Amino acid sequence: MVNVCFYFQVHQPSRLRNYSVFDVGNNSRYFDEQKNKAIMQRVAKKCYLPMNRLILDSIDNTDGRFKASYSLTGIFLEQAEMHCPAIIDSFKELVKTGNVELLSETYHHSLAYLYSKKEFDEQVRLHQQKIWQLFRYKPQVFRNTELIYNNEIANHVQGLGFKGILAEGADHILGWRSPNFVYTPKTAPDLKLLLKNYKLSDDIAFRFSNSSWKEYPLTSDKFTQWVDRVNGNGSCVNLFMDYETFGEHQWSQTGIFRFMKHLPHMILKHPDNRFMTPSEVMDNHDAVDEIDAHNIVSWADVERDLSAWLGNKMQHASINKLYQLEGSIKASGDKVLLDAWRKLQTSDHFYYMCTKWFADGDVHKYFNPYDSPYDSFITYMNVLNDIMLRLKAKESGAAQGQAATAQSF
Repeated sequence: MVNVCFYFQVHQPSRLRNYSVFDVGNNSRYFDEQKNKAIMQRVAKKCYLPMNRLILDSIDNTDGRFKASYSLTGIFLEQAEMHCPAIIDSFKELVKTGNVELLSETYHHSLAYLYSKKEFDEQVRLHQQKIWQLFRYKPQVFRNTELIYNNEIANHVQGLGFKGILAEGADHILGWRSPNFVYTPKTAPDLKLLLKNYKLSDDIAFRFSNSSWKEYPLTSDKFTQWVDRVNGNGSCVNLFMDYETFGEHQWSQTGIFRFMKHLPHMILKHPDNRFMTPSEVMDNHDAVDEIDAHNIVSWADVERDLSAWLGNKMQHASINKLYQLEGSIKASGDKVLLDAWRKLQTSDHFYYMCTKWFADGDVHKYFNPYDSPYDSFITYMNVLNDIMLRLKAKESGAAQGQAATAQSF
């Protein structure tokens, strides 16, 4: 029996405006809300609303046998509430079916665990609060930003009370083993681990419209045959991908919606196939082995490591400077500054600085809103410099206030 487990990542960063050196010290408006609004509304029309309707119809048309899971980042939810509330309503409809699981992650889709476990924990709590506020839902399974994972992260997440975690089914941590089973982390025996089947996931997410691909065109019948082959050789097929795959990365004209409309019915034709959410897979299957992941893995690029975000000096310089400000930002008590600082943690900002041009280079070019990674770095550092000036001004003002108070005595 094979359980097909769909997990969709839903995320939009808060993009920086063209913030020049002349803005530093003169303008504290960092984010391009017009662009953020335009992109949210465009993607809502092309992806979120039609795909949510398709998923809802799939649940109804299969008598509740189709299921899926989502990780909705906090900053995505903020922007959806602000710029397109219909998105929130459509996700509420899905959650009400009982066939959709919501996962937990960092509120700001950040790399916080690598730099500040305290900030990581705070963002996880903020995300849980947001999911409860909007959906009255308590996530039980965790997925870290960009599926970043290793033994230490698993142990920490277990300590936060989750029952499971998702990760990339990278060959170098699996070895001879298959991603189509439930595992447990070596350092977290009470945690279940689901690993992405990257081949089948990427067939949909990246290769679907590639006419030079030997399997092109990909049909629901062909994909179902690949899923069927797992019967007897695995307990789950974990299909993890960005939700924007549907209608945004793979345009409607490619047939991606038609493919997804027919896929549930095709898969369910096999009597041994069913759909499950991550929690259901974990509840219904014992771990077959331990996964020992000393080095960090992610779901990005051919290397599946951190090099997409931390592969050059610009990325290291900017993120180190960012987290050096944590103590001062939080001590300032300035909620506006804290919000800006947290939005600057979003992994996308560091992805835009990536200078890798290997087999995955086109991906970095396609998603980068800047003319070059260097433009991204300059803009980002200009914003950080302005934040540091604002912090110094607040600290100076506080010091003067203290001095005045002392003189009055």
